[in-house]
Amino acid sequence: MADPEGTERTTIQDVAAAAGVSVSAVSKVLRGAYGVSPQMRTRVTAAIDRLGYRPHTGARAMRGRTYTVGVVLVELTSPFQTEVAKGISDALEDTSYQDILVTAGATPERQKSRIEALLDRHVDGLVLIAPWIEVAWIEKIAQALPVVAVALHGTPRNFDTVVDDERLGAQLMVDHLVAAGHRQIAHTSAPRAAFEDTFVLSHTARRQGYEQAMRSHGLRPDVIETWLSEEGGHQAAQQAFDRARPPTAIFAGADIAAFGVLRAAEERGLRVPEDVSVAGYDNIYTSTINRVSLTTVDQSGHGTGAESIRLLLERIEGRAQPRQFVVSPHLVTRRTTTAPSGTGISNRGRTV
Repeated sequence: MADPEGTERTTIQDVAAAAGVSVSAVSKVLRGAYGVSPQMRTRVTAAIDRLGYRPHTGARAMRGRTYTVGVVLVELTSPFQTEVAKGISDALEDTSYQDILVTAGATPERQKSRIEALLDRHVDGLVLIAPWIEVAWIEKIAQALPVVAVALHGTPRNFDTVVDDERLGAQLMVDHLVAAGHRQIAHTSAPRAAFEDTFVLSHTARRQGYEQAMRSHGLRPDVIETWLSEEGGHQAAQQAFDRARPPTAIFAGADIAAFGVLRAAEERGLRVPEDVSVAGYDNIYTSTINRVSLTTVDQSGHGTGAESIRLLLERIEGRAQPRQFVVSPHLVTRRTTTAPSGTGISNRGRTV
């Protein structure tokens, strides 16, 4: 495209090449994005001045909305997160909007990079599923763009949240196991994130609910830290089974981790639930399969996704005040929990 003087208009790609950086880096400097180093800003600004680059604001104004929504997951291997994403996609079906789904990994650096890439594509809003990022960074993004965070407990100033009442859900599970006669109940939970202070993620809220419920029954909490994955649950169960006094029940912090506990029990020749009761949290589809039949806490991943879109579209249409939608959990009892046998896990369940 030529400018009024007949010369070729300088593009953002030209600036990136002159500065020796990516187009995304130039975009960050132009919009004053968080995390740009002074050296990067100096290089890009010098290239802009040297080339006489002017952002094409007219084209952006003409375009207006892009009718796209960015959806950021930690990973596709998390069944609950994919169920939330499915709920988002289904909720957008009868609207003019389309979702752009990205996976960002569990590090703050990667998550910020993926979110910045969506901002560069001028999405109209963001849904962040279990974001592993300091909240101050999200607050800054939300000042300029509608944002909904899923599974982030706290009181934000600029964005909306959709959360499950995880403390209540964990209490329901502990009450169920105690009523069945269990006194040695282990819980698997992920490590706390560095930013978790006034805000906490789902696994921390579940851990808090578990600890409070155990103490209310006069029992000692027993938390095994691991990642909420199948492999993490497997490793936690191996650790628990090797103890001199193994737990009679393991309450995994997520269904996917409970599957790892079930695998470890099978490898040890332990019967579920006769030798050890196993429970999870999320009620993902696989938990409902008859062969698995996992006792768990339901929080409706699909419904969570639908509610996040409802709130996001309200924001896009102009609502300014933050809102929180709380999902009410309920206990789903299936075949993996029962009363303890009274004999505990025998030596066949231990590594010699």
